[in-house]
Amino acid sequence: MRYSSTRAGARGRSFRDALFSGYAPDGGMFMPENIPMLSAETLSTWRSLSYQQLLCEICSLYIPEQEIPRTHLQELIARALSSFSVPDAVRLVHLKDSLSILELFHGETLAFKDLAMTCTAQFLQYFLRRDGQRATILVGTSGDTGGSAIRSVLGLSEVDIVVVFPRGRVTRVQELQMTTSAADNVHVFAADGTSDDIDVALRKLFADPELVRRHGLMSLNSVNWSRILVQTAHFLFAFLRLSGGDGEDSRAELEVLVPTGGAGNITAGFIMKLMGIPLRLVAMVNSNDIVHRAVQSADFSMADAVQQTLAPAIDIQDPYNMERVFWLLSGRDGALVKSLMEEFQQTHTLTLPASLHQQLCEVLSSGSVSDDGILETMRRCWQENHYLLCPHTAVGVWRHYHCPIITPGQHRCCIATASPAKFQEAVHQAGLTLDLPEAVLALDALESRYEVLERSDDWESRLRRHIESIGDRRK
Repeated sequence: MRYSSTRAGARGRSFRDALFSGYAPDGGMFMPENIPMLSAETLSTWRSLSYQQLLCEICSLYIPEQEIPRTHLQELIARALSSFSVPDAVRLVHLKDSLSILELFHGETLAFKDLAMTCTAQFLQYFLRRDGQRATILVGTSGDTGGSAIRSVLGLSEVDIVVVFPRGRVTRVQELQMTTSAADNVHVFAADGTSDDIDVALRKLFADPELVRRHGLMSLNSVNWSRILVQTAHFLFAFLRLSGGDGEDSRAELEVLVPTGGAGNITAGFIMKLMGIPLRLVAMVNSNDIVHRAVQSADFSMADAVQQTLAPAIDIQDPYNMERVFWLLSGRDGALVKSLMEEFQQTHTLTLPASLHQQLCEVLSSGSVSDDGILETMRRCWQENHYLLCPHTAVGVWRHYHCPIITPGQHRCCIATASPAKFQEAVHQAGLTLDLPEAVLALDALESRYEVLERSDDWESRLRRHIESIGDRRK
């Protein structure tokens, strides 16, 4: 298995190359050069496997044995998932009217990102220790990614991590999970802007090949292929548990409702669909609705401003992983993708070509939900099921209530991306209550530590100087 950039400027790279990259040198993102198909016989064999075992099987298809031997891969994944609070790391909950919830938030920071982040950190550490090298991780976050990334590399001697979050646009729990680490390999910045503003500065840093080379600069955002790879297992696990039985039911289509921000989960689900799993993907967004507009009318354009909503982790107007989806839909046409994405980055406006839009509509449905819709959904789910949703998961479940299942035997699953404990304000606005986990309560007693990036600052220069100072200290 080798990897290429979505913009055609890099080909034939190893998994290690893709893992240690931010964006590819040409500004694109790494993707596998071929996608293996899963046969009916393979799926039948895998049906009884645990989530952890399934994850190992999927990863072994994309990580060659000569890079990480299978026995080591199994150990790394087991170590990554050992701190999760439920036995198999994820949990499937069945609610009324044929709706299932796939809970992915049982890691230490109570968000789905812990699953891919802990595995990716283990892969990273494996290579760094084997090769006697260091890395500096640079992460921009809209909320959950930062805390999860910090937790996954906390105290690792081979790694420093620099996290930038949008000041005033994350919940208190999200902020404290980022700012209360006392580890000397953790460096946190609060930026006076949006997560999309942060991404602009970070792209410029990753575009400097000398900076990347000197400091082993890499990303743990879902621009990193390893994050997408691990997330494909969510969709396979749900399918095999809900639609993957014997007989006629073994190939029944599973509809998956996906709360969508940067579109990493949508990309992972689409890859699993290309691997032969019959999935119907529904991208659900809040009022930051660029993905919805792209599906409905080919309008892949940023709004004038990012809207603050009750689902802050998906308050994103630049869903960068859609570049990967466009690349797959276009038949891996790197020249086309390069042209489209450079136009989008320069003008923030793009109308998808008719053929690409048609293909997108064939594989993806979408919907957009207001804050009122989020609160309505949280209340209804509690009333009908005594099940408490986080506001992001409510964005997905809203679709279930407004487009009910009408076909007998149809299966529907919503990806639950975070614990409601991280979003207490939304829970209270919905008129609901919750008991906070001990780990969340303990955050208030810890001291915060971070630097501020003012709107007037040159963020790129400030971060560059900090990265270089880290390198000087570690020599």
